[in-house]
Amino acid sequence: MKKDIVEKGAILQRDGERYAIAPHLPGGITDPATLRRIAEVAERYGAQALKVTSAQRIAIVGLAEGDLDAAWVELGENPGRAIGLCVRSVKLCPGTTFCKRGRQDSVGVGLELDRRYHGAPLPWKFKMGVSGCPVDCAETCIKDFGLVGTAKGWQVTVGGNGGARPALAQPLGVEVETAEEALALADAVVEWFRDQGEKARLGRVIEKAGFDTFRNEVLARAGGPPEAA
Repeated sequence: MKKDIVEKGAILQRDGERYAIAPHLPGGITDPATLRRIAEVAERYGAQALKVTSAQRIAIVGLAEGDLDAAWVELGENPGRAIGLCVRSVKLCPGTTFCKRGRQDSVGVGLELDRRYHGAPLPWKFKMGVSGCPVDCAETCIKDFGLVGTAKGWQVTVGGNGGARPALAQPLGVEVETAEEALALADAVVEWFRDQGEKARLGRVIEKAGFDTFRNEVLARAGGPPEAA
């Protein structure tokens, strides 16, 4: 795929001529005005469909290459990062903001992760998930980095992915009490992954380095090991 097309956040469609773009909706939370704007852009440029994605975005499907720049301008945002070597998405559940089962504030923590990391360049693609309880509606089990709310705080998972070679995430083996501690561990994992420079998903890089080595280095970066879960 051409570099300029990747930078425009455009995904080539099956016909080889048209593209999809996915405006960024942090956490899948939006408002009527934004929905109207997406619909208006889709209509103006002859989109074939609007598709709700698994990453909590709304893809505008079937745009001509020549309309991509204008579409992004009218959407009022920079190109989304649904593709490319970066943090592509931070998926989150309703948490204590909306859900009766929520044990932790997945919306607040997830939106902060999105603010820090969505689109951040990395050696390979990277996805995050934040679930407010062990039901795990944000599917942290197949995310590179995940947080799962418990009655006491947050459990951390790492190394999951979907795709042709799916892998379940594994527990980092710690539970932290505060959002600040959880975010510090996210920072440490992302920094560690960036420093390795490997063109592979986090789980494969952990396998190569050894889980104990990875865990010890990440906990050191985060300021020392919390109490083991």
